[in-house]
Amino acid sequence: MSHSTSADIRGRFDDLDGRDLLALAGFIVGVNVVGALPAVFAGADTSWIERPWFYPPEIAFPIVWTLLFTLMGVALFLLWRRGFGRRDVKLAFGVFAAQMAINVTWTPVFFGQQEPGWGLVIIGVLWTAIVATIYVFDRVDRRAAALLVPYLAWVTFAAVLNFEIWRLSA
Repeated sequence: MSHSTSADIRGRFDDLDGRDLLALAGFIVGVNVVGALPAVFAGADTSWIERPWFYPPEIAFPIVWTLLFTLMGVALFLLWRRGFGRRDVKLAFGVFAAQMAINVTWTPVFFGQQEPGWGLVIIGVLWTAIVATIYVFDRVDRRAAALLVPYLAWVTFAAVLNFEIWRLSA
């Protein structure tokens, strides 16, 4: 890494104070807690699933979701830094909350009720909600929107996986 690149990266974080760092940690932890709660309460029993050939190793799921929820927390922090009093920021937070509510609905339906068909419906709605979230985030902070692209990619993969599980169980 060249000296100028290192200085440029440092310069982007020099203006973070203790309040900012606490907010960043709060957003990251908060999104991870909300995201993990459905698995804690509904469980994530996969013994009933007929696995397609491309089903990832079980360890991949908690690792990927923790990373994605962390990126979402950072994205929320970037929006928050733009000023929560702004109308576009409030809208972005609202759309994010709606898509997160849809996200946490999937686990109890798919795993708890073992309903891959209904899970497929929910994940389709979730995919649309993520696209809407990226769109409203982009209007406030392009970096925040970019941090959600891996989430959209993973949910796209999860939708294909959900479809195949539903198909194999029919």
